[in-house]
Amino acid sequence: MPPRTPNGDGPGTGTALVRRLLHAQFPHWSDLPLAPTGSAGTSNAMYRLGTDMVVRLPRTAGAARDVDKEHRWLPRLPASVPAPLGKGAPVDGYPWAWSVYGWLEGENPAPGRVPEPAALAGDLAAFVAALQRVDPAGAPPAYRSEPLAARDRATRSAIDVLRTEVDAAAADAVWEAALAAPDPQGPPVWVHADLQPGNLLVADGRLSAVIDFGCTGLGDPAVDTIAAWYVLPAAARGVFRAALGTDEATWARGRGWALSIALMELRHYRGTHERMASIARSVLGELLAGGEG
Repeated sequence: MPPRTPNGDGPGTGTALVRRLLHAQFPHWSDLPLAPTGSAGTSNAMYRLGTDMVVRLPRTAGAARDVDKEHRWLPRLPASVPAPLGKGAPVDGYPWAWSVYGWLEGENPAPGRVPEPAALAGDLAAFVAALQRVDPAGAPPAYRSEPLAARDRATRSAIDVLRTEVDAAAADAVWEAALAAPDPQGPPVWVHADLQPGNLLVADGRLSAVIDFGCTGLGDPAVDTIAAWYVLPAAARGVFRAALGTDEATWARGRGWALSIALMELRHYRGTHERMASIARSVLGELLAGGEG
């Protein structure tokens, strides 16, 4: 399965289009200051609106399908998530639904280089635990809700394609251990399913918000342990794992999820989106460096 994030080959966006959308559908906001955020995300174009809002325009049909889901479910999730303020409709020149959200302060963390790693590990664990406690009744499956075994062929193919960039033997070992781990023992729980640096905000070294819930839904709790390798340095992973109470099987599956996602992202983005490819390389370096952390 390729990474969910696309290359952004949908309709063009820009401040002129956003102004037109706001004027037509939310005229009470149409005269507020508006500027691109500089986000490196590939699924949505983001524009700061005034001081306390952001406009988000999907770049692809896949991202646009998430709009209804986010407006329905985000108000029910933990507090450190975007608050939907308005849902826009398609217009001539822009074919999809779009959103206005409350602005959340913070910056994306640098993978493995955070100023307060133990504190951030505890914050991440607290968010994941709170998300898992949300009532699952009526919730959709997460984008990454399939069993790991369903990713076997694609993951092994990515290892083969990337063998000049990654240690194929080490990757095979991590993957085999993940496949051998027992399946989840309980029912699916709410997961964010994409806890990567671009979907987290930190302020003063602490987690200030979690954003981009397009992948969210019910799944294996192991999926959200990918934050241990995508965000945290090795020394803080134990703090995250202990705070979350993650058992051996879940941790092994989490390593497999992180490996599979990073391999497919590197294969997909190398040469086209250097930031995403660089993050994937960092994750693979952590996973394949040896040890079980």
